[in-house]
Amino acid sequence: MRTPRGHAHTVTAVAVYGWKWAISTSYDKTLKEWYLESGAELRTLSGHAGSVNAVAVYGEGKRAISASDDITLKVWDLESGAELRTLSGHSAFVNAMAVYQEGKRAISASRDNTHKVWDLESGVELHTLSGHVYGVTAVAVYGNGKRAISASSDNTLKVWDLESGAELRTLSGHALTVNAVAVYEDGKRAISASWDHTLKLWDLETGKAIATFTADGPIKAFDANYDKGIIVAGDELGRVHILSLVEPGIQ
Repeated sequence: MRTPRGHAHTVTAVAVYGWKWAISTSYDKTLKEWYLESGAELRTLSGHAGSVNAVAVYGEGKRAISASDDITLKVWDLESGAELRTLSGHSAFVNAMAVYQEGKRAISASRDNTHKVWDLESGVELHTLSGHVYGVTAVAVYGNGKRAISASSDNTLKVWDLESGAELRTLSGHALTVNAVAVYEDGKRAISASWDHTLKLWDLETGKAIATFTADGPIKAFDANYDKGIIVAGDELGRVHILSLVEPGIQ
């Protein structure tokens, strides 16, 4: 349909909101807002001093939060483009984040091996979740904002109680860095993707792997239609794989 251009370097993440707008992040240290119907660039959000790695939109499309190699997160007003606050506390690159409790809380994932839980209104750090022995690459929140699951370069995933900050269990089975994780809507199962060429389906109550799906390349990212039982996964070699949870296998 169209290819909006404007970033000066690699685009690292994108979030679509309101079905009409998108916001992208880049190695060029900026975020850009786009109008999808025309592909027009609406504005550039500048303030980070390093690559911007992730973005999430919340507050009915009025707010965004970004994570950066400059070891901070920033909260933005999407109506004006203004930077509202900076969340500081990590000691290494911030790789990912998730927003929950209707935009009141966020959890960040960092190469400093930790997560941090933030109050988005005040910018105050509420908890630090420690347990991984290498950098945390991804995080997802579930259970009505009471649980989180993280993925790490230590080849594991961990389940956390967000109210207490306690580590509940470790999911072991991958042989290399776990790059991405997502949770089923029922909060009972999760899917992870790894450099070890596999995706794994997990039972979150037991912490056991239910199934392993093998591709012929390192899996970087995925998305799923859980109602249809289909996952589309992208690997580091530029290929796309279709995974069926109904009839397990990679096509």
